[in-house]
Amino acid sequence: MAMQAAEIEALIKAAITDADVEIVALADDGDHYRATVTSASFAGKPRVAQHKMVYEALGGRMGGALHALQLSTAVPK
Repeated sequence: MAMQAAEIEALIKAAITDADVEIVALADDGDHYRATVTSASFAGKPRVAQHKMVYEALGGRMGGALHALQLSTAVPK
């Protein structure tokens, strides 16, 4: 079952409340997206930890309802 971009955004924002989230579909299949997530809560954390926070926000949907997510994370300037 595919996920809508709005659902991905909502899950991330629910878990990382200060996140600015941009989701772009990479294919018209509901399975392949690019996400850019910016949050002050990423400050001081290595990129791997930042990505882990986002994946945890998705609640285990990666590899199931969401097949592929090209992820970029950043701290606000």
